[in-house]
Amino acid sequence: MAVTIHDFYRYKPSLDAAIVVAVLYTLAFAGTLLQFIRYRSWVWTVAVVASGMESVGYIARCLSVKNVDNKNLYIINFTLIVLAPVLMAAACYIVFGRIVFHVVPREARTTRLLWIPPRFVTPIFVACDVLALLLQLWGAVQITSVTPGAADAVSKANKGKRIAQIGVAIQLACFGLFSIIAVRFNFTSKRFAAAFEERITNINEKYCTIDGTDHKLKKNWQAILRVTNVASACILIRSVYRMVDFSLGRDGYTQSHEWCMYCFDALVIFPVVVLYIYWHPSKYLPYLGFRLPKHAR
Repeated sequence: MAVTIHDFYRYKPSLDAAIVVAVLYTLAFAGTLLQFIRYRSWVWTVAVVASGMESVGYIARCLSVKNVDNKNLYIINFTLIVLAPVLMAAACYIVFGRIVFHVVPREARTTRLLWIPPRFVTPIFVACDVLALLLQLWGAVQITSVTPGAADAVSKANKGKRIAQIGVAIQLACFGLFSIIAVRFNFTSKRFAAAFEERITNINEKYCTIDGTDHKLKKNWQAILRVTNVASACILIRSVYRMVDFSLGRDGYTQSHEWCMYCFDALVIFPVVVLYIYWHPSKYLPYLGFRLPKHAR
């Protein structure tokens, strides 16, 4: 199909692909929400919102594919799909911060361990994530508000592209550093294994009691750390794709070939949501409220 001035897509979008991905993300959102309600892990709200954004974004894409001239549907699907992974990155920051407080003794939580004061790991990276989110939102709004064929279409699209690129660049830099820290922790945390084992009591086939609390947890906390490492790698791949996508612009290869978006965004972020459903943080970490209790800090 030739692109006309009324189209917001640079290709003929596939309704079948949009439906399949919308169904997958809606099921993933339902699973995330049910686990959130089951475990009452309030800090995990960010992951629920992110998976919900993906679901609504691809449902909007289905409607947009059937109404390619509808600007509002295009804005909704583009904006939500671009922004949802930024919130998933925030979920990774939160989980990693809670892993550190769960595993590392208070006296060992030093800057040397993580290159950043452990108590500030989550606040620093989440603050960078919020900045990246706002910039990408601003850029996405600028890009999607362009009317094809308008006199200022090119300048407005280029401005939005530059703003979105800055947002993705901040996310890439911060998330790249975070990923290195998280992978490195796989090795540096081994020194705390013996001390952690001493805190475990009432072990059965699945769960145990840690620090004498009422929380029945799986003692293999390394599982949730590995999940966070895999999730980080997926989000990094998607962030690199979005940087390339914004850099090439509307006439670039990625925006004229739909498969790029599905392969490097939809299908890369989907495992992140699913992994955290099966390996839910509440199965491994004791405190997932909005604030850590004093004795756990």
